[in-house]
Amino acid sequence: MGRWKLTDEGQRQFMATVKLDRDGTEWGLKRERGVEPFESTDPDTLRIWWKDAGVHQNMTFPVHPDPISGMHCWHQAVRVRAAEAEDKPGDIFVDTEKSREVYKKWLAMTRSADKYSPDRTRRPYWMLRPLKPAREHYKLPEE
Repeated sequence: MGRWKLTDEGQRQFMATVKLDRDGTEWGLKRERGVEPFESTDPDTLRIWWKDAGVHQNMTFPVHPDPISGMHCWHQAVRVRAAEAEDKPGDIFVDTEKSREVYKKWLAMTRSADKYSPDRTRRPYWMLRPLKPAREHYKLPEE
């Protein structure tokens, strides 16, 4: 699921509590507390048996505009290495400056919707989406 929060307040069934560190463009996210049972008006919250809330992987991947549609896509390569002794499940490290460099590289490969869209829309309306914006939000601004 990869959801997280900075305090123990709020949603607890699916979110880990984390510590967020920043040094310039480098960010670190470390899990401080996982999911655990708790008392509430819903008796099912005491039946929580899982601890893991997943890893927030989206933060680790730079934005990759698709060269054809311009939409965000997952084109990245992934390198996997053995965990270090101090690494814990859910730990994340990101350098947002490096992510921005990747984004700029992919953005340079995209085609301008202004120039190539046959119907003057930002993206194909026919693509399946769980929550589809109204059709007028797909239109490009008039020149």
